[in-house]
Amino acid sequence: MIEALLRADAVRWRILGLVRDLCLPDGWIGAGFVRNAVWDALHGRAPALDGDVDVVWFDPLRAAVAEDARVEAALRRVAPEVAWSVRNQARMHARNGDAPYASTPDAMRHWPETATAVAARRTADDAVEVIAPFGLDDLLGLRLRPTPRFAVEKRSVFEARATAKGWRARWPLLN
Repeated sequence: MIEALLRADAVRWRILGLVRDLCLPDGWIGAGFVRNAVWDALHGRAPALDGDVDVVWFDPLRAAVAEDARVEAALRRVAPEVAWSVRNQARMHARNGDAPYASTPDAMRHWPETATAVAARRTADDAVEVIAPFGLDDLLGLRLRPTPRFAVEKRSVFEARATAKGWRARWPLLN
């Protein structure tokens, strides 16, 4: 389902190609880019790209903030209309107070919501790969649930995000 949605959305398909062409190590587009496409489809809505496009990658040897800025600038040159957000997950553990991450999927295990912890990438042969450390059931089942760490220890962060982002108002079938 996810591959079909991304292929059918000309804007998302192009964006996936632009990120693929950068050849970022362990590079993906995640969070709302995938989640919103699925939830819009499950609500019978046409795809809409709003908010930022979260490009995540993993390279411990290029973990400086300046590297992300360089990648963002390259993406802005080819698609200035997109709100790019590029984050090398090799350094994000420090911001989040976690032990160092081993990969992009490992970093995604520390994201707040199970349905947000999903990413996709377009391969060289135009296939779509999807990673979802918590599986796809919550995303496809319209369930808004915190990841294990955000279920207890950081529950207030999860609740604040859900309220501030207005997900239940935008997608009323969420449970």
